[in-house]
This record gives sequence, structure tokens and C-alpha cells, in this order.
Amino acid sequence: MPDTLPPPLVVEAARIVDPSRGLDAVGSVVALGGRIAAAGPEALNQGIPEGAIRIDGAGRTVVPGLVDMRVFVGEPGGEHRETLATASRAAAAGGVTTLITMPDTDPVIDDPALVDFLLRRARDTAHVHVHPMAALTQGLKGEELSEFGLLKEAGAVAFTEGRRSLRSAQVMRNALTYARDFDALVVHHTEDSDLAAAGVMNEGETATRLGLPGIPREAETIVLDRDLKLARLTGARYHAAQLSCAQSLWSVRRAKEAGLAVTAGAAIAHLALNENDIGAYRTFFKMSPPLRSEDDRRAMVEALADGTLDVVCSAHDPQDVEGKRRPFAEAAPGAVGLETLLAVGLRLVHDGDVGLARLVDAMSTRPARLLGLDAGTLAPGAPADLAIIDLDRPWVVAEEALNSKARNTAFEGARLTGQVIRTVLGGRLVFDLDERRGGAGA
Repeated sequence: MPDTLPPPLVVEAARIVDPSRGLDAVGSVVALGGRIAAAGPEALNQGIPEGAIRIDGAGRTVVPGLVDMRVFVGEPGGEHRETLATASRAAAAGGVTTLITMPDTDPVIDDPALVDFLLRRARDTAHVHVHPMAALTQGLKGEELSEFGLLKEAGAVAFTEGRRSLRSAQVMRNALTYARDFDALVVHHTEDSDLAAAGVMNEGETATRLGLPGIPREAETIVLDRDLKLARLTGARYHAAQLSCAQSLWSVRRAKEAGLAVTAGAAIAHLALNENDIGAYRTFFKMSPPLRSEDDRRAMVEALADGTLDVVCSAHDPQDVEGKRRPFAEAAPGAVGLETLLAVGLRLVHDGDVGLARLVDAMSTRPARLLGLDAGTLAPGAPADLAIIDLDRPWVVAEEALNSKARNTAFEGARLTGQVIRTVLGGRLVFDLDERRGGAGA
């Protein structure tokens, strides 16, 4: 990223939505030296700094740049699927200014030197901020804990097993205890590997009709309930990475009512899709956890609206053609989602299911707070990381237009309303939809 300070930036007369301050009003955003000088109605009456880049915000909405808390990137070791450069370009196009990478790479991110490598690589090639999570256990083998203190000092923002779930309750207890002593966040994929091993989609009538082995909801809830009990025992901070069913939400609500330091997230796919979308064995809809029933999806949306679900992430997981062009049961799970994260979330806003401020809170403010990042806010003094959105612009998702190296989107051909027009990072434009389209007026 450039060392010189960017010129002043002013976004004039836009709708400003900043959940960190409870703000939803027409105003302006003024950025000086890469940081927010003012954002809100009070900025309308401020003078325009000399040499400022001026953006007409009429009819636009400005939100803090999104913080995507669950992003799988191939680099290092799987650059054929995705690199930091391609993932960060996709992020910028989706209004994501901070992406959190998972340690499921080759080699696994379980050593301070590897954290340092990833951060240096991101500084050299990425278009947005990149922060790594480190492995809970060495080599993601679920046995010996990683060096939390050294990894955190090197720049790891949390600890996770990525796609995997810790099988041993004792190892999880040790991890939570160790994390508590370093005030570190443990982020866990809650899935019992034995119950889920043979399954490829949600267990139920649809799986039976398709002739596919199912994964019961209990594969998720058993591990989640175990983890919540261990969080109570240890007093550690715990985040369930990616929930998918109504039963899990009941457990999280009880844990929160008991005062535990527990939070929960969901992938946008589980809020927008259900098991019926698999249709004729469409492998881009094969995910982990699997898409559940419509009743589960509705429960998840309600949990987002009432705050039971703290975070919404993309669970961006690029897979190459060889991983997806197979029979459904043999295909690799996962879908890309950085560019469609916000736009798909806006479906819930347009349908009246979730308020815009709550959605932005879950995609920006809340994850930033959980991870202790200087992000997710437009408060004066904060980095000038923001997205400018046209909430009413219709567009159609097309694989060939995606910035990700992989094309395994679950939303190919989806008609969406609401699109990121510009993304600003540290006061600099890192994405401009009109430049990408050849200069059409915004």
C-alpha cells in the first residue's frame, strides 16, 4: 500500500449508516490523511478541503467497509484456486475492506513466521486489509495446541481449526483455557465429523428424494452444546463460526442469557438459500454445513434480526473446476462469496426481514469489535474505509464478471437489487464500478 497520504476525500449528501454510532441520516463524509474527519449531518456544513476528491452521494448510501470474518484463500500452497491479490480484488468489488483469512493453507498457518509471511505478502499484493486467523492446533491435527501468545504477537487476530472441528473435548477445553489467558478469541466450526462423515446435504425428505446421504442437524448441535459448556467452564471468549439450523440458535440464546462470552455467525448462503436450491444435483450448492430446510433458513434470518446471530460472513471458499465438476456426493464443498456478500444480504433488507443498520452491524461493526480491529465505524479518527452503495441498482450475477480466481458461486444468474458503486480504503478508491464498466456515469 502507498506510503504517501491520500488527498482529502468528500462524499457529499449521501445517506450515512453507521451502526457503531447509531447513525442513519443524510450527511457527508470528509476524510483527511486517510482517516475520517467527519461523517454525518454535521459534515454537510463543513467547507470542502483544498484539493479534495469530491463524490456526489445523492441517492447513495455510505456504510463502513465490511469485515468478512471467514475467508479461505489458497495462498500459500493453493494459488491455483485463489491468491491474496484475486481475493482482495473480489473483496473490494463487494465493499469488503477487511478480510480475515483461515489457516487451512499449505503450510498451515500455525507458526509466527508464517503469520508474518502472510502479512508481508498481503502488504505487497492485496487491495484491502488482510488479517490472518491462526490454527488452534499444530498442523490442524486436533492434538497439540499452537503457541497462542507468539502467534497473537505476530498478528493473528483469532484462533480456529478452519473447516475442521475439534473432536476432543479435552483439547477444546485446553484451547479455551489457553486462549482465555491471552484474551484470544476461539472461532470454531461446529460439526461432529462422525455424524457428518458420510453425508453430503441436509438430512431429510429432500435428501431422500435425491438419493443422497444426509447430515443431521445434531452433527452441528452436539458439538455446539459441548463447546458452550466448555466456554462456561473456562470463561473464554468463543465464537461459533457458521451456524445453520434453528436448534443451534436456541442454544446460543441460552448461553447469552447466562452471560457467557459467546457469539455466533452465519454464512450469507444459509440466510438466503435452502436445501431445495440444490435442484438437479448442483454442486455449487454443496456446502459445509449443508444448506438446511426453509424453516431453518427463516429461523436464521429472525436470529440475525434480533441479534442472536452476531456476524454474517461470506465463508468464501474457492474451488477449482476439478473439485466441483464431479457427481454431487464427490464434489468439494464450498462457494465463493466475497463479491455477493452485501448484495445478497440486501435481499433481506428489501424484503423487510432485517434492517439495513443491523445487516451492516453484522457485516462490519460487530466482527471488527470481536476481533479488536480498528474498523467497522465511520467515527471521526477511524480509518477512512467505506463502501458507497446504490441500494436500488439491479444487476445480475455473472461468473465471468467475478474477480475471484474461482467461479464456484451459488448465485450465478441471480437477480439482485443493490450494488457497491465505490469502495474506499484509507481514503483511496480501491474499486469504482463505473471505471470497471468503462466510465459510465454513476
